[in-house]
Amino acid sequence: MPPDLLPGLLARASERLQEAFAELPPRSDPAWSSLADMASVLDATAQRLGDNYPYFHPLYAGQMLKPPHPIARAAYTLAMAINPNNHARDGGRASSEMEVEAVAEIAGMFDWADGHLGHLTSSGTLANLEALWVAGQSHPGKRIVGSSQAHYTHQRISSVLQLPYSPLATDTCGRMDVNALETELRKGDVGTVVVTLGTTALGAVDPLHDILELRQNHHFRIHVDAAYGGYFKLISNALDEPARRAYAAISQADSIVVDPHKHGLQPYGCGCILFRDPAVGRLYKHDSPYTYFTSKELHLGEISLECSRAGASAVALWATQRLLPLKPDGAFAAGLSAGRRAALALKRHLQQDTAARFDLLPSGTPELDIVVWKLRAPDLKTSSNLAQRIFAACAARNLHLALVQLPESWFAHAHNPASRELVTCLRSVLMKPEHEFWLERIWTLFVEASEEVLPR
Repeated sequence: MPPDLLPGLLARASERLQEAFAELPPRSDPAWSSLADMASVLDATAQRLGDNYPYFHPLYAGQMLKPPHPIARAAYTLAMAINPNNHARDGGRASSEMEVEAVAEIAGMFDWADGHLGHLTSSGTLANLEALWVAGQSHPGKRIVGSSQAHYTHQRISSVLQLPYSPLATDTCGRMDVNALETELRKGDVGTVVVTLGTTALGAVDPLHDILELRQNHHFRIHVDAAYGGYFKLISNALDEPARRAYAAISQADSIVVDPHKHGLQPYGCGCILFRDPAVGRLYKHDSPYTYFTSKELHLGEISLECSRAGASAVALWATQRLLPLKPDGAFAAGLSAGRRAALALKRHLQQDTAARFDLLPSGTPELDIVVWKLRAPDLKTSSNLAQRIFAACAARNLHLALVQLPESWFAHAHNPASRELVTCLRSVLMKPEHEFWLERIWTLFVEASEEVLPR
């Protein structure tokens, strides 16, 4: 949708709102300044906001930044005319219903159409906090474990909740080492395993299917952190076998976190927590532990650790999913597929580089839409330095990549395969559908920057 259509859509929607509230008296609040004063402040605000990277542009291919869909922006802005609060229904009547419906569609994506418990949160971090809080309540005194490539928020949250946490080794593709997990499980004190489907550094997918087999002999909860990779469930049949098997097993997890403000095309401030068993709702403190979970008048605040939450987030998500349903054969899924194809194309370019200047991870193929590579060099320090210089040379051409530090031993041509020293690598997150169309331009600029930096 062209951006210039957005003001017209907002104007039409605003007229409908004004009609609905026509009987209300005009504002007389002295805090409402003159139009000229507000225009002046907004002009200054726009000038300040110009000091940003071009996150919306396909040549921004660095961090996990994806612009909200125009329908999400419009719906969010429209809802802010009311500013609903989804903590309780009297603060957000319509938006609470929209949240329940939108969350149910996300749950259906994971084959939890019936019987789940879930809601939106103000972030993925808060969503993961709720999952680990429930884990601690369900298995008091038990340890939480996750891979060393799991998001750092899990260790931090565990500390906040005063729960013991242990990081586990990974394989050379950044996935949880199942043998290392089994060793910890044999100690008998693990209550919850955090399984990451889409790590932030690599987009690595932990082997959930293998971890589920261990649950047959050891009693533990499985929390799936799919904040980044959750929506890839829609196109999991197009992924490589290990990731495909992991996504096929996701419905057997105990809880799932996904971030609509990543691949879900939403503004920031929109995470989602889901529980397979609605009975965990009894752990949230309120007057009637069971009534609310069967009542059609559920107050979302009764199943959330947060109180006030922006109802506008629910409205934006509902509108986006109404326009772009979460279907494997729909336009939303097609956008995910385009980003993955762009990642595979970049991988091929790196592998086919005639000067053999780059090393990929042993698997070679990105599991989702993130590509990471290091520079071949005589030593680790030189490799890291070259990556940083190419990163800067790309930015000078308005091509924005990212940097990440990973164990050098994960890559081919490692100077010491047994070393755990870190090397700075280049990283590209190709999460915008437009990245597929722009990939050749991205590669051309990257080659120009590389040839400027690398010794001839």
